[in-house]
Amino acid sequence: MSESNRQYLLKSRPTGMVGAEHFEFAESALPQPGEGEMLVRNLYISLDPAMRGWLNEGKSYVPPVGIGEVMRAISVARVVTSNHSGFSEGDVVSGIFGVQDYAVSDGQGVHKIDPNLAPLPRYLGTLGMPGMTAYFGLMDIGKPEPGQTVVVSGATGAVGQVVGQVAKIKGCRVVGIAGGPEKCDHATSKLGYDACIDYKNEDVKKALAAHCPKGVDIYFDNVGGEILDAVLTRLAMRARIVICGAISQYNSTEVQGPKNYMSLLVHRASMTGMVVFDYVKRYGDAAQDLATWMAEGKLASQEHVVEGLETFPDALLKLFSGENFGKLVLKVAD
Repeated sequence: MSESNRQYLLKSRPTGMVGAEHFEFAESALPQPGEGEMLVRNLYISLDPAMRGWLNEGKSYVPPVGIGEVMRAISVARVVTSNHSGFSEGDVVSGIFGVQDYAVSDGQGVHKIDPNLAPLPRYLGTLGMPGMTAYFGLMDIGKPEPGQTVVVSGATGAVGQVVGQVAKIKGCRVVGIAGGPEKCDHATSKLGYDACIDYKNEDVKKALAAHCPKGVDIYFDNVGGEILDAVLTRLAMRARIVICGAISQYNSTEVQGPKNYMSLLVHRASMTGMVVFDYVKRYGDAAQDLATWMAEGKLASQEHVVEGLETFPDALLKLFSGENFGKLVLKVAD
């Protein structure tokens, strides 16, 4: 076992685009668990757009990461030493363990996972927080019905890929929005989307009119900004908009709010924000459905794995440049 613990600490709060300069790479002594605690070794670390929001000071659904603190992250880890009655050495677990090699946990918010049922990165994607986000955002807020039209931005990302496929399982017509022909081809050929709009090379408003002639019943928004505004012009009566994320705005110094919001009034539509942590007590139900659909071959999953803890700052930027293809995960150890 290594005698030191590599960590990425928050050095300063970014204004605009986050970069390597906002983090400090440090090494500390290997932490030791106390009574009722356990020491875990991170294996895979989840890289999520929400991490950018955790760096901002101000009111949010979770407190911001403090200056000098380990960067917050959800991970899959192995228990190395346990003084906790609920966990044993060798257990594979998932929890918020941070961007570091090792972490001490009291078990709060930590759950065991079975490495024999699925590849470990999948527990940070389709069978993890992104999958839960997609499931509850679509099912509880979107309320899909057969024959309805669902539009998904960030269509091939960690959340979007699950939203689109679940919407198809529920009998909907699904139109994705993604960046570049490769991602759009993946959406239609691998994920089952009926169509995909390439926002980098197409006029999104015109494409929405062509692919959604009867309007948009459900819009699952992962990007915000101009694309949200474009979809607002194509709403069907009593449409539901799920506000999951706004990746186009996270690093912007001039945040763009929706200009076409009066379409909500005209179409008696709703726009609802969702945070997955509100559904913790129901994660088991969602996991069972998602795992069943995967076993039946109805739900595909793609992970983009980057190796090495030291690559964290550059790997994080892939989220905002659109370089990642599927769920972005950092591999730390075997």
